[in-house]
Amino acid sequence: MEKKYYPTVGLEIHAELKTNTKMFCSCKNDPDEEKPNVNICPVCMAHPGTLPVINKKAIESIIKVGLAINGEIADFTEFDRKNYFYPDIPKGYQISQYKYPIVSGGHLTDFDVTRIHLEEDTANNKHIEKISPEPGSWEEEKEGYSLVDFNRAGVPLMELVTEPLTLDSAETIAKSASGFAKELQLILWYLGVSEANMEKGEMRVEANISVSKDKTKLGTKVEVKNLNSFKSVEKAINFELDRMIELFENNKEDEIVQETRGWDESKQKTFSQRKKESSQDYRYFPEPDLPKMFLHGTFSAEGGPASGWDLEKMKKDLPELPQAKRLRYKNDFGIKDEDIESYINDKELGNWFEEIAKLLKNSDKVKIASNYITSDYLGIKKMQTEARLPSAENFTELINLVADNKISSRVAKDILVMIVLNDQSPLKIAIEKNLLQKNDAESIKIIIEKIISENPEVVTVYKSGKKNAIMSLVGKVIKESNGSANPKIVIDMLKKLLS
Repeated sequence: MEKKYYPTVGLEIHAELKTNTKMFCSCKNDPDEEKPNVNICPVCMAHPGTLPVINKKAIESIIKVGLAINGEIADFTEFDRKNYFYPDIPKGYQISQYKYPIVSGGHLTDFDVTRIHLEEDTANNKHIEKISPEPGSWEEEKEGYSLVDFNRAGVPLMELVTEPLTLDSAETIAKSASGFAKELQLILWYLGVSEANMEKGEMRVEANISVSKDKTKLGTKVEVKNLNSFKSVEKAINFELDRMIELFENNKEDEIVQETRGWDESKQKTFSQRKKESSQDYRYFPEPDLPKMFLHGTFSAEGGPASGWDLEKMKKDLPELPQAKRLRYKNDFGIKDEDIESYINDKELGNWFEEIAKLLKNSDKVKIASNYITSDYLGIKKMQTEARLPSAENFTELINLVADNKISSRVAKDILVMIVLNDQSPLKIAIEKNLLQKNDAESIKIIIEKIISENPEVVTVYKSGKKNAIMSLVGKVIKESNGSANPKIVIDMLKKLLS
């Protein structure tokens, strides 16, 4: 009998918040700064005698995320010191939160959320590899070394921790984890609290992975770091689960130890980094240089009215979030799920589509418009870097022309290429280039007779019984008419003339 294993995954996701200044000082929060160590000051460099000051906007951003996932917003919260020494921590400790996070609970996609708290980011370590010149080279051997850029040190950092999720399939749970990270990134974008660009390290995913033979018990947990893309999240989880199951199969499950592992993108495998620390190792204690905080509620520490955030108002002021938008698009427009995802993932494209839908009003025309946007416009954009969204009015005019059979689909695609490069009236283009669909039987008949006379071999094939051959003639007629001949009239007239 085949053994059954139960994979479990929990996620820890860090996201840098989009604020003007850092978490505890007035230094600029600029993820695009290329010069090292320019956005620094005595506070974020931990000079003796300096005191941190809390960034209120960062706290508000965390509250928004908590409200978006239906989490519980803490009344009382405080910051703690997380003690560990590493070159990217100038103080020798990180200001974080431990016992009293800002958000507790909540749910997103398949995962329950444990907590969301706020902390300061670390600096960037840059490792320079050792240089070993070829034998006989005039170059000298140079030892490798590391540099530290403190521009990022002290940037507001959100950390979200999920509850462990147990499913029957490794592939399914990997997709669920990746899907959660994608949806969280979308929410951060929609709320405007983070750019969450994974390639820049503005959002980092860590996966806690375990395997058990007993669905009611969790196995030994391994944390995989350095997951900088959604594909890497899936691949790393699948690899690690396969590695653990193989150890189980070979009766080597004692080799599964609680540790931190990295993900090697080039080798597509995880590797051991260090033994995993526990919370006791960090020796958390309340940050003595920062005040306790009462975020909402009736009373403050002094017994008077609290001066925190109005959560009801904040909840009402939240923008329409991705899942609500999906449902609205489905109900209002009846478009395909893959089209909806294109609009959800690109807010500018989605807003443009909604403008077009309002102008068109007709649901069938809206569906035609969506097909042209997701198939044709996005295809053009991939090929033409200078392509831009035409005005909603001009695009709507194009859809009306093709939906009302005034231009052919082929002509519509050609005009679309023109208006994304030079936004102008499709009707004007069609008139100037003689592209309006011809329904005049006499003018079409002249073209058809010309094509028949020039293609006797195709005519012979058609008359021999191969009726599909007529489509070759149809294509030639439409091409001869610069796409303006009505295909239905062409087909009917060809059949009549060739009978």
